[in-house]
Amino acid sequence: MITKVFLEHPRSVEETYLEHARFASGFSLRLLAAGFAAMVHAVIPCMFEKTASRMVAEIYARTHNRGK
Repeated sequence: MITKVFLEHPRSVEETYLEHARFASGFSLRLLAAGFAAMVHAVIPCMFEKTASRMVAEIYARTHNRGK
């Protein structure tokens, strides 16, 4: 059970548990930053005009082929 819960997915993307935790934590921080930029842009349209979409595209480029 421990292996399935904590190790199966990290192994599927060729990472240890700690490597995966670090990657996922960084991923979540970048998503939060993109969300913040989008929220500011919603209120003040001249700010962060392309920031959130650029960040999401960069995140996608880093993650879409992992584990294949």
